[in-house]
Amino acid sequence: MTHVLEAFQLVLDPGVLGTVLLAALFGLFVGAVPGLTATMATALLVPVTFLMAPVPAIACMVTASAMAIFAGDIPGALLRMPGTPASAAYCEEANAMTRKGQAERVLGASLVCSVVGGLFGIIVLVTTAPLLAEFALQFSSFEYFWLVLLGLTCAVFIAPGRPLKGMVSLLIGLLIATVGFENPAAYPRFTFGTEALMSGLQLTPVMIGMFAVSEVIRHALAPAGPAHLPARGMGRIFRGQGTLLRQQAVPVLRGSALGTAIGALPGAGADIAAWIAYGISKRFSRTPEKFGTGHIEGVVEAGAANNSALAAAWIPALVFGIPGDSITAIVIGVLYMKGMNPGPTLFIENPQNIYAVFIVFLLANLLLLPLGWMAIKLAKNVLRVPRRVLMPIILLFCVVGAFAINNSVFDVGVMLAFGLLAFGLEANRFPIAPTILGLVLGGMLEQNLVTSLIKADGNPAAFFARPLAAGLGVATILIWLSPLIRRALRRRTAAATVLH
Repeated sequence: MTHVLEAFQLVLDPGVLGTVLLAALFGLFVGAVPGLTATMATALLVPVTFLMAPVPAIACMVTASAMAIFAGDIPGALLRMPGTPASAAYCEEANAMTRKGQAERVLGASLVCSVVGGLFGIIVLVTTAPLLAEFALQFSSFEYFWLVLLGLTCAVFIAPGRPLKGMVSLLIGLLIATVGFENPAAYPRFTFGTEALMSGLQLTPVMIGMFAVSEVIRHALAPAGPAHLPARGMGRIFRGQGTLLRQQAVPVLRGSALGTAIGALPGAGADIAAWIAYGISKRFSRTPEKFGTGHIEGVVEAGAANNSALAAAWIPALVFGIPGDSITAIVIGVLYMKGMNPGPTLFIENPQNIYAVFIVFLLANLLLLPLGWMAIKLAKNVLRVPRRVLMPIILLFCVVGAFAINNSVFDVGVMLAFGLLAFGLEANRFPIAPTILGLVLGGMLEQNLVTSLIKADGNPAAFFARPLAAGLGVATILIWLSPLIRRALRRRTAAATVLH
């Protein structure tokens, strides 16, 4: 109890609270700009933390990342341009609601469910961190292989229209993921002698190109009509959210739990959690035909999942020093720099600092409600700007975001090329979300497949030898076979009806 009181004293210091507020505003801005991801927001704060004490330094990282993950939903809903990769999973769904005049409702739901998911992840982080970290460490390459396949299977569920077109889009993403020499054999593939392709095609410029640049091209060729502004403004985003939470309680809780479980796995993170949650939401929905037309169910489940995953990613980072995602990979370096070496001893040697981190997590998510409301209210002004003015400004931000990753003009070219590709795909009614999913998971799939085959000496039975791997494998295969099973059951039912 003494350590908890010391932690509250550390966090409630005016200097720490001021740092949290500034980091929150910075995170909201970075997350709302397409291309400037939550990881980038965290990385940009590292030099700022050099002269800070441990608690305000970590508070900066926690607050900025939580704000940025939510803020990515704002341009996704209003402009169909996700601010972060985690927002890309349900970007089209949220924008479809905006086109139907429901921007206020979808952004309010995104905010509330982000807070609910974040608080769920924090509770799990505080209460079961060591237990979940132990569970996550039981995942070998076999379990990760099936988990990635399960994630890729979601491409069929998130693809509107024909599943075959969704599969083609997914294969394009997997092909993109093979570029470069960052593969198990370290052999350069599809580089065409270009050094810039040696490290592969980065996710951020590809994502900016496929979502943002394609939208700019579409507007240039066929200017859109006036923006769909809410009738009352967007200051009343909380109206009706209590009823919505009661109606969507199962998807929100399922997304929070799923995000926490995936976030606790080293290397998974909020991006994968959001994609899988959206796919599962459609799979188990009573109205799957509404997905892709502006349906709130997928938005609330995936929104809760990415924020709960953000908190859960700290579980392996704090307990074992293994990064749960790219953000905690950066934070671990700061922890070492501040003398808070991650590991079991951290809870013994610096308990007050760890409790302070937990309190900052709670504070950041509660602060997200008023600051998120303010950001959404201000965001309506974006829709008031004429598109002929807004689109060039967006394109400028896209160029800056793509260039800032590696300070490379080549990435700007990649962004433009994939903008053209996405425009061509969508013109022929191929969904682009599975392409991004394939790029996100392709490298992980190959790495774990090759590693598993080496361990098993080529024996495929080894993929079902471990209980966890067998469970995930059976679940994945059953999902693949579910259309055939349902068809067979319908035929049997029809035959029984005819006989009677």
